[in-house]
Amino acid sequence: MTPYVADPVYLNGRFLPLAEAGISPLDRGFLYGDGVYELIPVYSRRPFRLAKHLTRLQATLDGIRLANPLGDAGWQAVVERLITSAPWEDQSIYLQVTRGADNKRDHAFPPATVPPTAFAFSSPLVTTPAAVRATGVAAITVPDDRWAHCNLKVVSLLANILARQQAVDAGCAEALLIRDGWLKEGAASNIFVAKDGVLLAPPKTSFMLPGITYDIVLELAAGHGQPLEIREIHENELRTADEVWMTSSTKEVLAITTLDGLPVGTGRPGPLGERMWQWYQDFKQSVMRKG
Repeated sequence: MTPYVADPVYLNGRFLPLAEAGISPLDRGFLYGDGVYELIPVYSRRPFRLAKHLTRLQATLDGIRLANPLGDAGWQAVVERLITSAPWEDQSIYLQVTRGADNKRDHAFPPATVPPTAFAFSSPLVTTPAAVRATGVAAITVPDDRWAHCNLKVVSLLANILARQQAVDAGCAEALLIRDGWLKEGAASNIFVAKDGVLLAPPKTSFMLPGITYDIVLELAAGHGQPLEIREIHENELRTADEVWMTSSTKEVLAITTLDGLPVGTGRPGPLGERMWQWYQDFKQSVMRKG
């Protein structure tokens, strides 16, 4: 066990200490990044929208033609065991499936007799500190040079990693990905824009990973009568926005107040973002923590 990973972890049908978990160096997840993953937030030891996360996991597995080694019932049992064993009330459950380990390195799929590798563990779910939320964070824009299947939650995240590290090197919290002049998402988050009281959200396409928190924000906006447009957002709209937010299960709703060294709007978290953050907190207490 570490401060970030609880014992036991799950690996190929067994629950065991992290220190004893190991895979073959010929595993295709290690050699090629040939695998998928899923992250499930847990509030008060209750997994949030587990069925939707498992549906997204299955969609990604289908997208790369990889068999699901457990199925929904199997994954649910694994998730429940990990939640019960971990010391934290709020957790993040990580699931990963790779195409397994053949006896050689070959780009083509291995024989069907090679079983997938299934791995899962629990980590603490840590959200943004209040002091950071009060000021917002800085971000940069970078060209989106990823592949054309960004809607699949695959483990081969090198392009996202390089974009995020470019942001870190610039002293920023996130990199916003721009493809042919259009905003898509962040390196590790979804992005929303507010202009003249209207909330703008990029649509779900093959160039954006559909986040569960993204869905919640859209639901909350609709439920509270917030004007909303789901459409492509041009880079010029991003740069002249009143507010820009990043969203994820750990960031929740976090204002981006500086973009490429220039202030977004007033340079402080805006009123629409503050309302959405409060709606999100209310939703977390009334729904997420009650299963």
